[in-house]
Amino acid sequence: MTDPSAPRARYDAAELRRCAAALLGAAGLPPDKAEAVADILVEGDLLGHDTHGLAHLPPYLDALASGDMAREGEPAVLADAPAGQTWDGRKLPGPWLVTRAADLASGRARAAGLYAVAIRRSHHIGCLAAYLPRIVARGQVLILASSDPATASVAPFGGRRRLITPNPIAAGWPLPEGGAALVDVSTAVTTNAMTARRRAEGREFDAPALLDAAGRPSRDPGVFFADPPGSILPLGGVEAGHKGFALGLLVEALTSALAGHGRADAPTGWGASVLVLVLDPARFGGGLAGFTRETGWLAAAVAANPPAAVAASPPRMPGARALALRAEQLARGVALHPSIPPRLEECARRAGIAPPRPIALA
Repeated sequence: MTDPSAPRARYDAAELRRCAAALLGAAGLPPDKAEAVADILVEGDLLGHDTHGLAHLPPYLDALASGDMAREGEPAVLADAPAGQTWDGRKLPGPWLVTRAADLASGRARAAGLYAVAIRRSHHIGCLAAYLPRIVARGQVLILASSDPATASVAPFGGRRRLITPNPIAAGWPLPEGGAALVDVSTAVTTNAMTARRRAEGREFDAPALLDAAGRPSRDPGVFFADPPGSILPLGGVEAGHKGFALGLLVEALTSALAGHGRADAPTGWGASVLVLVLDPARFGGGLAGFTRETGWLAAAVAANPPAAVAASPPRMPGARALALRAEQLARGVALHPSIPPRLEECARRAGIAPPRPIALA
């Protein structure tokens, strides 16, 4: 059992990327795919999403070994319209697919104002926030949504049988002077990965995040893995979960339904349906300057808002803490969750690759 309060070893971000890319290459991924996956996984840890960063590298390697994640090839373009494309991802690595889709949409949005790519049958795509900064730095807005039609973990509000996944939605947009707002939220109270981590650590959630098999609210992550299993509550929990579940269904519509392949097809294996949408403010009425004038006004108003008596911290824009953490970890090293280094070292040992060495303690 990992102690989450144990001191965290810090690692150089570039060294983590090197090791991750080398491990993926040893598992058969070509260099361009291995580097894209490594970049997104490390970026997840840099931004503080440590259940969706390098924690996913060992299962990705397992998926490559089993053939569940494809090594070679290109996505198939199933539809090509002026406003967007639909791809069959053919179970290729999700971070590579989404990075390519975002770059395509970014380029096409320069002319059209907006462009979307819907992807069916992608493999897992990692941390959604990790894709945002690069597109926002171009002065554009990126909206990203994902679901896994082969998995069910969240029950409808008022029900108790698993139906959909936590279905995250993320968005990033420019602020003045090169700043960024970053949103990455699940439409459920928690995620499958965090539920598994809490169970492994023997820790309950601070508030009810799940329902047991009988539909009773619970803080115990073990109910999710029981026989019969429980479910994760929609965002909003037992009181306002109708809102979170509605957002979860919206993500299902924007991902699997738009891509034309989802739960109705009874797919199997770990994967994702994805929507990538880029908007270019320069092609709209206010232009980029008008866009950032408004987003900057709102950011200043948020910062000037007096803190509530019960608030743990002053008001801040979404993503401010993640971006500050990213800058700090690039300077001082990435403080990996204690459960991650032993797994990286084991993967490196099996592959005959030098593991990353810590440079400090957090």
